[in-house]
Amino acid sequence: MTRHTESSESAESTDSSESSEPTESEASYDRHRLRQWAAGRARAEGVARRDLLRLVAAAGLASTVPVALSAPRAAAAGPGIVKPLPPEWFIIHGTNAEARFESFADTGYTTPAARFFVRNHTTTPRIDAASWKLNIWGDGLTGRAREFTLADLRRFKPVTRTAFVECAGNARSFFATQQGRAGSGTPWTTGAIGVAHWRGVRLSDVLQKAGLSRRAVDIMPRGLDDEYVTSDGTSYGRVRRPMPVSKALDDVILAYEMNGSPLPPDHGYPVRLLAPSWVGISSIKWLGDIEVSTEPLYSPWNTDFYRLFGDAYPAEGSAPLTRQTIKSAFELPWNADLSAHTRHRLTGRAWSAGGAITRVEVSADGGASWRAARLHDRGQEGSWTRWSFPWKPTRTGPAELLSRATDSAGRTQPATTVHNTQGYLFGAVIRHAVTVSG
Repeated sequence: MTRHTESSESAESTDSSESSEPTESEASYDRHRLRQWAAGRARAEGVARRDLLRLVAAAGLASTVPVALSAPRAAAAGPGIVKPLPPEWFIIHGTNAEARFESFADTGYTTPAARFFVRNHTTTPRIDAASWKLNIWGDGLTGRAREFTLADLRRFKPVTRTAFVECAGNARSFFATQQGRAGSGTPWTTGAIGVAHWRGVRLSDVLQKAGLSRRAVDIMPRGLDDEYVTSDGTSYGRVRRPMPVSKALDDVILAYEMNGSPLPPDHGYPVRLLAPSWVGISSIKWLGDIEVSTEPLYSPWNTDFYRLFGDAYPAEGSAPLTRQTIKSAFELPWNADLSAHTRHRLTGRAWSAGGAITRVEVSADGGASWRAARLHDRGQEGSWTRWSFPWKPTRTGPAELLSRATDSAGRTQPATTVHNTQGYLFGAVIRHAVTVSG
């Protein structure tokens, strides 16, 4: 597993080489987890009996594709979100708020909390930090459960990580608009992402203090937001999603600050998990407890949700999603009107969970030819790089602008992304429509 680089902006940050080495690769861990589940040696705590059939199907014990979940209850625009959502910055999707990607053009490298996208399963809880406690428990500890207050966490050596949080479904709408096959879920364009300086403490330090056993294989962080209930009355409990101990000991932190200030309510106050480079659901907000287990753990968020299902995948689906993909996008309104015979400075951002961005190319002729854009930041895995490109259009009418990124692992955005029914991990080149006027 590639280690994430800590920010050098904080004097209190330390070199990430002090973190414990991963004990098992993500891929081999997932294979081991699936075998244990199939043999009946894993637990799915908090899942109703009628939903176990779905989990069994997801684990490959049935030949049918898992039953699709019911849609969440209908809600008014932006219900339960605390911060203002001005329309020039946000697109409202029910309980979620997508950042308008073009609004990042004047924000600098990091995303201000006021403009950071919001992904809520229910509503933002209001939590009293003075009485908040984190409970760490389970048979993966050498002793009894331990509780930590916010003051306790602040006594650990602090670290700062600069990293994106990105919803697994970011850019989902392009499965429909570009490839003709929609994926279910929130129709994000490219704004379900933001980059921040996150300050907190290493989860590895806290787990060691709590008495982490060498037999532990999984942790399960759980949020303090309301239970997630679908329109048919099925309750999936509070949002929770397991991860291997190898990831927890590598680069995960318990964050209590965002861009130098306490976490805002919508972004996890008082403490959230931050799992760099992994899909956003792994970075649990409003952290309340962490189970540590000697057995693989399951929840709906790594069985019914956040796996790949569809024609290209086996009936049991893919392994639970971990790392995000590679993307790039223009900081330009969709269908922007640009003047012909005028030199325009096009700007954008590119990011990858698998390596630093090393190259961005732009095409102004639908992909027939490509030219290199100028990069404005040193590439960093799990964060983004700003770029710019000069363009002087000569023909009027509709046009498409394309950008494609390449990272240090040699990955380049493809022309298409293999379809999956829930619309996760879209990483293909996006065709950005504009109009050139005379």
